Amino acid sequence: MTSRLPLTPPAPTWQAELHLAFTRQESRSVLREKRHSGPLRVQKALYPEGEAVCQTILLHPPSGIAGGDQLRIAARLDAGAHAQLTTPGAGKWYRSGGAEASQHIDFTVGDGAVLEWLPQESIVFDGARARMETRVSLAADSRFIGWDILCLGRAAAGERFTNGRFDLFYRIDRAGRPQWIERGGFAGNDAMLASPAGWAGTTVCGTLLCSFPELPQQAGGLLEACRAIAPADDARHALTALPGLLVARYLGDNSEAARLWFTELWKILRPACCGRAAVIPRIWNT
Repeated sequence: MTSRLPLTPPAPTWQAELHLAFTRQESRSVLREKRHSGPLRVQKALYPEGEAVCQTILLHPPSGIAGGDQLRIAARLDAGAHAQLTTPGAGKWYRSGGAEASQHIDFTVGDGAVLEWLPQESIVFDGARARMETRVSLAADSRFIGWDILCLGRAAAGERFTNGRFDLFYRIDRAGRPQWIERGGFAGNDAMLASPAGWAGTTVCGTLLCSFPELPQQAGGLLEACRAIAPADDARHALTALPGLLVARYLGDNSEAARLWFTELWKILRPACCGRAAVIPRIWNT
Protein backbone atom coordinates (compact mmCIF):
# COMPACT_ATOMS: atom_id res chain seq x y z
CA MET A 1 0.00 0.00 0.00
CA THR A 2 1.32 3.40 -0.91
CA SER A 3 0.07 6.81 0.02
CA ARG A 4 0.97 10.36 -0.82
CA LEU A 5 1.60 12.98 1.80
CA PRO A 6 -0.37 16.19 1.34
CA LEU A 7 1.55 18.93 -0.44
CA THR A 8 2.87 21.62 1.84
CA PRO A 9 1.70 25.04 0.67
CA PRO A 10 4.42 27.61 0.13
CA ALA A 11 5.10 29.95 3.02
CA PRO A 12 3.15 33.20 2.72
CA THR A 13 4.98 36.33 1.61
CA TRP A 14 4.33 39.90 2.66
CA GLN A 15 3.53 42.63 0.17
CA ALA A 16 3.69 45.81 2.24
CA GLU A 17 3.55 49.52 1.46
CA LEU A 18 3.80 52.66 3.57
CA HIS A 19 3.21 56.17 2.20
CA LEU A 20 3.90 59.20 4.39
CA ALA A 21 3.47 62.91 3.74
CA PHE A 22 4.70 65.74 5.95
CA THR A 23 3.73 69.40 5.81
CA ARG A 24 4.53 72.56 7.74
CA GLN A 25 1.76 74.38 9.56
CA GLU A 26 3.14 77.64 10.92
CA SER A 27 6.06 76.47 13.17
CA ARG A 28 4.94 72.83 13.34
CA SER A 29 5.95 69.90 11.08
CA VAL A 30 2.93 67.62 10.75
CA LEU A 31 2.49 64.05 9.53
CA ARG A 32 -0.58 64.88 7.46
CA GLU A 33 -0.91 61.57 5.64
CA LYS A 34 -0.04 57.96 6.43
CA ARG A 35 -1.34 55.16 4.23
CA HIS A 36 -0.31 51.56 4.56
CA SER A 37 -1.06 48.08 3.39
CA GLY A 38 0.47 44.94 4.83
CA PRO A 39 2.83 44.89 7.82
CA LEU A 40 4.35 48.37 7.70
CA ARG A 41 3.21 50.89 10.30
CA VAL A 42 3.82 54.21 11.97
CA GLN A 43 2.42 54.34 15.48
CA LYS A 44 2.28 58.11 15.83
CA ALA A 45 4.23 61.30 15.26
CA LEU A 46 6.61 62.24 18.07
CA TYR A 47 8.04 65.64 19.02
CA PRO A 48 11.03 65.12 21.33
CA GLU A 49 12.59 68.43 20.21
CA GLY A 50 9.47 70.56 20.06
CA GLU A 51 7.03 71.19 17.22
CA ALA A 52 9.54 71.98 14.47
CA VAL A 53 10.78 68.40 13.98
CA CYS A 54 8.39 65.49 13.43
CA GLN A 55 10.03 62.22 14.47
CA THR A 56 8.53 59.08 12.94
CA ILE A 57 9.44 55.50 13.86
CA LEU A 58 8.88 52.95 11.09
CA LEU A 59 7.62 49.59 12.30
CA HIS A 60 7.76 46.25 10.50
CA PRO A 61 5.88 43.89 12.86
CA PRO A 62 7.16 40.60 11.30
CA SER A 63 10.64 41.77 12.45
CA GLY A 64 12.33 40.30 9.40
CA ILE A 65 12.16 40.13 5.60
CA ALA A 66 11.84 36.65 4.10
CA GLY A 67 12.14 35.35 0.55
CA GLY A 68 9.43 36.79 -1.67
CA ASP A 69 8.59 39.71 0.66
CA GLN A 70 8.33 43.10 -1.03
CA LEU A 71 8.40 46.29 1.03
CA ARG A 72 7.82 49.77 -0.38
CA ILE A 73 8.32 52.91 1.72
CA ALA A 74 7.67 56.40 0.38
CA ALA A 75 7.83 59.74 2.17
CA ARG A 76 7.13 63.20 0.75
CA LEU A 77 8.05 66.42 2.56
CA ASP A 78 6.24 69.59 1.58
CA ALA A 79 8.00 72.98 1.67
CA GLY A 80 9.62 73.80 5.00
CA ALA A 81 8.78 70.53 6.78
CA HIS A 82 11.37 68.71 8.91
CA ALA A 83 11.01 64.95 9.39
CA GLN A 84 13.28 62.49 11.13
CA LEU A 85 12.71 58.82 10.23
CA THR A 86 14.26 55.96 12.18
CA THR A 87 13.62 52.33 13.14
CA PRO A 88 13.28 50.61 16.55
CA GLY A 89 15.80 47.85 15.82
CA ALA A 90 17.94 46.10 13.27
CA GLY A 91 16.35 44.98 10.00
CA LYS A 92 16.79 41.27 9.27
CA TRP A 93 16.90 39.63 5.85
CA TYR A 94 16.24 35.94 6.35
CA ARG A 95 17.50 32.92 4.43
CA SER A 96 15.47 32.35 1.25
CA GLY A 97 14.36 29.12 -0.37
CA GLY A 98 14.88 30.76 -3.78
CA ALA A 99 12.59 33.79 -4.05
CA GLU A 100 14.08 37.28 -3.89
CA ALA A 101 13.03 39.74 -1.18
CA SER A 102 13.13 43.48 -1.84
CA GLN A 103 12.84 46.84 -0.16
CA HIS A 104 12.24 50.01 -2.18
CA ILE A 105 12.54 53.41 -0.50
CA ASP A 106 11.52 56.64 -2.24
CA PHE A 107 11.99 60.04 -0.55
CA THR A 108 10.93 63.39 -2.03
CA VAL A 109 12.10 66.50 -0.16
CA GLY A 110 10.46 69.79 -1.13
CA ASP A 111 11.63 73.41 -1.07
CA GLY A 112 13.41 74.26 2.19
CA ALA A 113 12.45 70.92 3.76
CA VAL A 114 14.76 68.75 5.89
CA LEU A 115 14.85 64.95 5.96
CA GLU A 116 16.90 62.80 8.34
CA TRP A 117 16.95 59.07 7.51
CA LEU A 118 18.61 57.29 10.45
CA PRO A 119 17.73 53.57 10.39
CA GLN A 120 19.43 50.97 12.50
CA GLU A 121 21.54 48.33 10.78
CA SER A 122 20.38 45.72 8.26
CA ILE A 123 21.56 42.14 8.89
CA VAL A 124 21.71 39.85 5.85
CA PHE A 125 21.51 36.22 6.95
CA ASP A 126 23.51 33.58 5.13
CA GLY A 127 21.37 32.29 2.27
CA ALA A 128 19.32 35.46 1.87
CA ARG A 129 18.38 36.67 -1.61
CA ALA A 130 17.73 40.37 -1.25
CA ARG A 131 17.51 43.65 -3.11
CA MET A 132 17.60 47.09 -1.46
CA GLU A 133 16.90 50.26 -3.44
CA THR A 134 16.84 53.84 -2.15
CA ARG A 135 16.05 56.98 -4.14
CA VAL A 136 16.17 60.51 -2.73
CA SER A 137 14.87 63.48 -4.73
CA LEU A 138 15.92 66.85 -3.30
CA ALA A 139 14.70 70.31 -4.23
CA ALA A 140 17.34 72.95 -4.94
CA ASP A 141 17.33 74.26 -1.35
CA SER A 142 16.31 71.17 0.65
CA ARG A 143 18.50 69.29 3.13
CA PHE A 144 19.23 65.60 3.69
CA ILE A 145 21.32 63.51 6.01
CA GLY A 146 21.07 59.72 6.10
CA TRP A 147 22.98 56.53 6.65
CA ASP A 148 22.83 52.81 5.98
CA ILE A 149 24.75 50.05 7.79
CA LEU A 150 24.87 46.60 6.18
CA CYS A 151 25.97 43.47 8.07
CA LEU A 152 26.74 40.25 6.18
CA GLY A 153 25.88 37.23 8.31
CA ARG A 154 25.22 37.05 12.04
CA ALA A 155 28.65 37.74 13.43
CA ALA A 156 27.71 36.85 17.01
CA ALA A 157 26.84 33.34 15.83
CA GLY A 158 30.00 33.04 13.74
CA GLU A 159 27.95 33.09 10.54
CA ARG A 160 29.43 34.32 7.26
CA PHE A 161 27.64 35.19 4.03
CA THR A 162 28.58 32.11 1.99
CA ASN A 163 25.31 31.52 0.12
CA GLY A 164 22.67 33.75 -1.44
CA ARG A 165 22.84 37.13 -3.12
CA PHE A 166 22.44 40.81 -2.21
CA ASP A 167 21.96 43.72 -4.62
CA LEU A 168 21.73 47.39 -3.73
CA PHE A 169 21.10 50.69 -5.47
CA TYR A 170 21.26 54.20 -4.00
CA ARG A 171 20.61 57.44 -5.83
CA ILE A 172 20.36 61.08 -4.72
CA ASP A 173 19.22 63.80 -7.13
CA ARG A 174 19.14 67.54 -6.43
CA ALA A 175 16.92 69.70 -8.65
CA GLY A 176 16.76 66.82 -11.12
CA ARG A 177 20.54 66.35 -11.38
CA PRO A 178 22.32 63.31 -9.90
CA GLN A 179 24.56 63.86 -6.88
CA TRP A 180 25.17 60.24 -5.94
CA ILE A 181 24.61 56.97 -7.79
CA GLU A 182 25.84 53.73 -6.27
CA ARG A 183 25.07 50.24 -7.46
CA GLY A 184 26.47 46.99 -6.11
CA GLY A 185 25.78 43.29 -6.08
CA PHE A 186 27.48 40.20 -4.78
CA ALA A 187 26.84 36.53 -4.18
CA GLY A 188 27.80 34.48 -1.17
CA ASN A 189 31.55 33.82 -1.14
CA ASP A 190 32.01 36.37 -3.94
CA ALA A 191 35.70 37.11 -4.47
CA MET A 192 35.01 40.83 -3.82
CA LEU A 193 34.05 40.02 -0.23
CA ALA A 194 37.67 39.00 0.44
CA SER A 195 39.41 41.35 -2.00
CA PRO A 196 41.17 44.51 -0.73
CA ALA A 197 39.28 46.31 -3.50
CA GLY A 198 35.97 45.17 -1.98
CA TRP A 199 35.02 44.21 1.56
CA ALA A 200 38.56 43.07 2.44
CA GLY A 201 37.29 40.16 4.51
CA THR A 202 35.16 42.31 6.79
CA THR A 203 31.46 41.83 7.54
CA VAL A 204 30.07 45.34 8.11
CA CYS A 205 29.92 48.24 5.67
CA GLY A 206 28.33 51.63 6.36
CA THR A 207 27.73 54.80 4.37
CA LEU A 208 26.66 58.23 5.65
CA LEU A 209 25.55 60.89 3.15
CA CYS A 210 24.89 64.56 3.89
CA SER A 211 23.71 67.21 1.42
CA PHE A 212 22.68 70.83 1.96
CA PRO A 213 23.02 74.05 -0.06
CA GLU A 214 25.80 75.64 2.02
CA LEU A 215 27.99 72.54 2.08
CA PRO A 216 30.51 73.73 -0.55
CA GLN A 217 31.42 76.69 1.67
CA GLN A 218 31.57 74.66 4.88
CA ALA A 219 33.05 71.38 3.63
CA GLY A 220 36.63 72.09 4.72
CA GLY A 221 35.77 72.82 8.33
CA LEU A 222 33.28 69.98 8.60
CA LEU A 223 35.75 67.46 7.17
CA GLU A 224 38.43 68.59 9.63
CA ALA A 225 36.06 68.20 12.59
CA CYS A 226 34.75 64.84 11.41
CA ARG A 227 38.18 63.42 10.65
CA ALA A 228 39.19 64.10 14.25
CA ILE A 229 36.80 61.28 15.26
CA ALA A 230 37.51 57.61 14.54
CA PRO A 231 35.40 54.49 15.06
CA ALA A 232 35.92 52.95 18.49
CA ASP A 233 37.06 49.65 16.93
CA ASP A 234 39.72 51.36 14.73
CA ALA A 235 38.05 49.94 11.62
CA ARG A 236 38.85 51.26 8.16
CA HIS A 237 37.01 54.51 7.52
CA ALA A 238 37.14 57.56 5.31
CA LEU A 239 35.44 60.91 4.71
CA THR A 240 35.35 63.01 1.58
CA ALA A 241 33.42 65.92 0.12
CA LEU A 242 32.03 65.77 -3.40
CA PRO A 243 30.29 68.71 -5.08
CA GLY A 244 27.34 69.28 -2.75
CA LEU A 245 27.70 65.99 -0.87
CA LEU A 246 29.71 64.81 2.13
CA VAL A 247 30.37 61.06 2.32
CA ALA A 248 31.57 58.94 5.25
CA ARG A 249 32.43 55.23 4.92
CA TYR A 250 32.94 52.49 7.51
CA LEU A 251 34.42 49.06 6.76
CA GLY A 252 34.90 46.68 9.66
CA ASP A 253 33.25 43.99 11.77
CA ASN A 254 31.23 45.85 14.39
CA SER A 255 27.82 47.31 13.54
CA GLU A 256 27.55 49.03 16.92
CA ALA A 257 30.88 50.76 16.40
CA ALA A 258 29.72 51.88 12.93
CA ARG A 259 26.45 53.30 14.28
CA LEU A 260 28.16 55.06 17.20
CA TRP A 261 30.71 56.62 14.81
CA PHE A 262 27.98 57.79 12.46
CA THR A 263 26.13 59.23 15.47
CA GLU A 264 29.19 61.26 16.46
CA LEU A 265 29.51 62.53 12.88
CA TRP A 266 25.79 63.37 12.87
CA LYS A 267 26.30 65.48 16.00
CA ILE A 268 28.79 67.58 14.02
CA LEU A 269 26.89 67.66 10.73
CA ARG A 270 23.34 68.19 11.99
CA PRO A 271 23.80 71.81 13.16
CA ALA A 272 25.29 72.73 9.76
CA CYS A 273 22.81 70.73 7.69
CA CYS A 274 19.62 71.07 9.74
CA GLY A 275 20.26 74.13 11.91
CA ARG A 276 19.67 72.15 15.11
CA ALA A 277 21.82 70.44 17.74
CA ALA A 278 21.67 66.65 17.77
CA VAL A 279 19.14 64.99 20.08
CA ILE A 280 19.53 61.20 20.25
CA PRO A 281 16.24 59.38 19.52
CA ARG A 282 15.08 57.63 22.70
CA ILE A 283 14.08 54.53 20.72
CA TRP A 284 17.78 53.76 20.18
CA ASN A 285 18.18 53.17 23.91
CA THR A 286 15.34 50.66 24.32
